[in-house]
Parts: sequence; structure tokens; C-alpha cells
Amino acid sequence: MLMLILSRALQSCVALLVLSVVVFGLSRASGDPVELMVPVDATQEARDVLRHTLGLDRSLAEQYVTFLTGALSGDLGVSIRERRPALDLVFERLSNSAWLALTAMTVALTLAIPLAVAAAVWKGTLIDAFARYIAVLGQSMPTFFVGLVLIIVVSGRWGLLPAGGMESWQSYVLPSITLGWFVVAGMMRLLRSSLLEVLDSEFVKLARIKGVPERVVIWKHALRNALISVVTLGGVYFALLLSTAVIVETVFAWPGLGRLAYDAVRFRDFPVTQAVVLVTAVLVVTINLVVDFLYAWLDPRIRRSQSGGS
Repeated sequence: MLMLILSRALQSCVALLVLSVVVFGLSRASGDPVELMVPVDATQEARDVLRHTLGLDRSLAEQYVTFLTGALSGDLGVSIRERRPALDLVFERLSNSAWLALTAMTVALTLAIPLAVAAAVWKGTLIDAFARYIAVLGQSMPTFFVGLVLIIVVSGRWGLLPAGGMESWQSYVLPSITLGWFVVAGMMRLLRSSLLEVLDSEFVKLARIKGVPERVVIWKHALRNALISVVTLGGVYFALLLSTAVIVETVFAWPGLGRLAYDAVRFRDFPVTQAVVLVTAVLVVTINLVVDFLYAWLDPRIRRSQSGGS
């Protein structure tokens, strides 16, 4: 188990280092932020002074070393646009994104588990076909399309829920459904497959022979064992929801990390862009590490394979 922890931790550190190089290079490939900050008729001298003040007149290697040194000490720079520490801006929006991701995951699990159980129990029926149809729709329809349809129909035509912003609990409904729609499809298909395998196992057959009620067999014995794979995938999906909500947050004007990243890229705010990506990456890596350890704890075969099969 110790070797598994050390191996995963080392891989995570290498991944974060590579990501820091990528995000540093790509953020500067978007253009010079000075051109967006000075008037059109500003002199070249004024541009050079501002570029020197922001530290953009140094070589890329020097800028990266400064960025990496600051990141290791918890300083990700100052926002070019807001003139505030980039990390403060990230933490202000982090809770909004986390609550949205948590709500979306709750919606996804609430829909995926009953659909998967129904599809597995009534395999080959219209219920199974309906559940698989929902899965296909969830994985084929783009997120922005789902969001726009919900805004037009639910908010515009019916006037039932807010179309954007974060004013009350009602503001969570549409973005949570939009963000969790894809997760419903993936979780439902995985849980259906796991349930079909468990329902065909010997201990389930033995429970039925002993006269255990069918609902107990399904919801207590079979579902509990089938949920092992869903627990691990759920952690991965939560990390994805937290890190890939840019489109949803932009469509619904949600004040989260995704919207902050979008604005930072649009205004070429390098420090904020780097801070959003790195903080999100650290969260994703941490969640994945927890998922790996949890899976290894739930399934001893993983621990044995990591220790050389002994």
C-alpha cells in the first residue's frame, strides 16, 4: 500500500510540473495583455513601461522560473486586470463551482441509480430500452445545447426558473441538470453492467434460493456490490464536473472558476489563468489519488498487483 501511495504521489507531481509548463506557454500564446490595457494612441514608451512593471519584458525562461518559484510558495502572482492576488480571486469562486459540481453529482446519482437498477432488473424490456436511450442522449448531446434548450424552454417559454446568475436555490436547478446530464449517462451504463454481472453471481442465486425477498436481493446485496465501481468513477466524474464547467458557467452566467477562467483568457490575464488551471489541477489530482486509494482499499487485488502480485 505504501508503494502505491508513493507511486501515485510521484506521478501526480510530475503531471503537475508538466501542466505548469503547458499552461504557462499557452497563456502567453494568446497575445500581449498590454495591448488591451493601454489606449490605442499610447506611445511605445508607455507600453514598455507597463510591460516592465508587469514583468513581461523578461525572457520566458525567467518568467517561468519566477512563476514556478512563487507557485511552490503559494504565490501565483497578481491579476493583471484586477490588481489583486490571483489566488484570492480563485478561492472566491471555488466554493461556487464546488457547490454546483456537488449539486450536479447529486442530481446525476439520483437519476442514474434508479434507471440502472430498472434497466438491469428488466433487461431486454421497454424499460431497459428507455434507460439506454437516455444514456445515448446524455453522451451525444453537447452540454451547451442542453443548457440553451433548458433556458429557452424552462426559463423563457415557461418562466419557471432563473436563466442565469446565482440568486437562490432555484438558480442551481438548470445548471445542475445541464452539468450532470452527461454523468447520468456514464454512471447509468456502468452501474447497469455491474448489476447484471452481480445478479448473475452465485451469492445472489443462493440468496434467492433461501427465499430472500427480491427487493432485498436487488437493493441490499446486488446494488451494494455493484456500487464499488460507481464509487471510484463517481470521484473521477466529480473532478471532471469541477474542472470542465466552463461552458455551463458561461451559458448560465455562473460566478465560478469556469467563468473566471473564461474572462481571464479573454483579457489575457496570465496570472489568473495559471492560478485557475493549477488550483483545479491540484484538486483533480487530489480527488484521483483519494479514488485510487479507496479503490485499492475496497479491492485487495489492486494492492497485490501494485506489490508485484505477491
